Amino acid sequence: MIDIQTLFDIQGLTAVITGGSGHFGRAMALALAQTGAQVAILGRHVETAQTVAQAIHAEGGTALGIACDVLSRASLEQSREQIASTFGSVDILINAAGGNSPAATTSTEQSFFDLDAEAINYVFGLNCTGTLQSCQVFGRNMAEQGHGCIVNVTSMSAFRPLTRVPAYSAAKAAVANFTQWLAVHMAQEYSPAIRVNAIAPGFFLTEQNRYLMVDSQSGAMTPRGQAIIEHTPMGRLGTPEDLLGTLLWLVSPASAFVTGAVIPIDGGFSSFSGV
Repeated sequence: MIDIQTLFDIQGLTAVITGGSGHFGRAMALALAQTGAQVAILGRHVETAQTVAQAIHAEGGTALGIACDVLSRASLEQSREQIASTFGSVDILINAAGGNSPAATTSTEQSFFDLDAEAINYVFGLNCTGTLQSCQVFGRNMAEQGHGCIVNVTSMSAFRPLTRVPAYSAAKAAVANFTQWLAVHMAQEYSPAIRVNAIAPGFFLTEQNRYLMVDSQSGAMTPRGQAIIEHTPMGRLGTPEDLLGTLLWLVSPASAFVTGAVIPIDGGFSSFSGV
């Protein structure tokens, strides 16, 4: 008989979160720590990563804040060594690093034909290449130990390309495709006990998309923001806390037979045809 109380047990496991000091990553780090995992928070700036770690310590949890650039293989390798010396082997990897850039976004002032290639490459690198490299560095340990869990963060734009953000949409679609590829690769080549899945958040208000969603002068929703609300059956934007139940399911034994899945957390956005 299955012990229901152990289905979501991740007590004592080591979790690494890239982008761990960001809008989503911070909430994920706090939730994992509250369930008993020891958490390594990777962020571009050591101060913000350590701020999250300190918040976890204040609640009685175990955490480590590390400065890490997911676009640098050397930085990732150095972070892995620091985590190994503090916590030991890694059981869970969450790739929450990502984002968009106004320089890679079309607007009335900036047409698609004038988008800067460097900005496009940066957005694609931050979302896709950074995720791939993190999986290489921390996934190697999982392959060696024969078990582990990876959760990538993609987007609604992986299902339906969104207007104005071509680089971001392409990058997140690539992350969804890579998630499925890596799930098969790890299970067949190394161990079926290594699972790879992704969550696809719908629309959440963050500092990186605020310029698209909220008018800076009035504070009211932009026409784009209002259109998103109208196309979301649940009638609201998401909050970071809306991601946590699915995340905890994916990193726990409760999803032991789930791999290669991309789970929308979107208030019904991807299910609604508009009529």
